[in-house]
Amino acid sequence: MNLDLHRYAVALRWTGNRGSGTSTHRSYGRDHVVSAAGLPDLPGTADPTFHGDRDRWNPEQLLLAALSQCHMLSYLHVAVKHGVVVAGYSDAAEGTLRLNRDGSGEFTEAMLRPRVELADESQRALADSLHQAAHDVCFIARSVNFPVRHSPAVPD
Repeated sequence: MNLDLHRYAVALRWTGNRGSGTSTHRSYGRDHVVSAAGLPDLPGTADPTFHGDRDRWNPEQLLLAALSQCHMLSYLHVAVKHGVVVAGYSDAAEGTLRLNRDGSGEFTEAMLRPRVELADESQRALADSLHQAAHDVCFIARSVNFPVRHSPAVPD
């Protein structure tokens, strides 16, 4: 068994057939369910701009959430390695998606705005510098083909 390889599995089921399938662009819903063994189902859809439901997660939000989660988890790991005690962490992430004339599109960047609360505020400079180290080891950020930037915010 190769310990360097990890495999992940999710299942996807479209639930948007309104009776006539995909007979027209407006005849079907974009609703679907993402599931994984032992986890709650995740209700998904398209962005509302693309006929999705505002009450469900869309792929663009999930990609941005994955980047934000991965940065946080990488940051917490790097903080421990450097003796920085994190007492709280939040993020207000944003991403930019560009649509192309041919109907395709791609993310052009993501901006993470982590807000880190420290047990010892005298470590602020070190703590802020660790965001680059976290970025460098974040699995998701290393896997995308657009810049993932971070702009740490000091808690009020």
